[in-house]
Amino acid sequence: MQTSFRKSLIVSGLALGAAFSGQGASADSGDSVHWQSVIGIIQANNVVGTGTGAVIGAPGPWAALGGRVKVDLRKGRVDFSTDGLVFAGGNAIGTPGAVVQVKGTLVCDTDGSASGGNSVLVDTPFVELDDQGDAHFSGAVGALPAVCASEPDMAFLIRAATGRWIAAAIVLR
Repeated sequence: MQTSFRKSLIVSGLALGAAFSGQGASADSGDSVHWQSVIGIIQANNVVGTGTGAVIGAPGPWAALGGRVKVDLRKGRVDFSTDGLVFAGGNAIGTPGAVVQVKGTLVCDTDGSASGGNSVLVDTPFVELDDQGDAHFSGAVGALPAVCASEPDMAFLIRAATGRWIAAAIVLR
């Protein structure tokens, strides 16, 4: 059982790493980016982005049954959903616990190479995270910074009101 758990963590970690290496996003003619699923944070306090655009992860693990993300880079429109986003440890395991709202964050230029060493963050408004760990957002976030379309290294995070990320979009579509 412990070996199976380790294998699961390794596979999940590799998938999460791909999302942050610039290969987790797929651009349609440069106009939109799609991620096929959402996964909870595995490694506590993991940092995505650099400089002033760095986002620190939650101090404990989260799990998700799934979700999806689509970002229209031209129109500044974001659509995301989470399914079954819950704590994966502690006394609140299997529930969202005290987290009642989440927001989506597009992290553009994760390595900061085109932005003076700083990633660029674009946030959605907060939306309700229900008792089953489901959340949905669909709307405009305004004009996206040019670096979001010009740099292939980007990530999409789900963040709690604390500002820490608890889930990430993975798997290009």
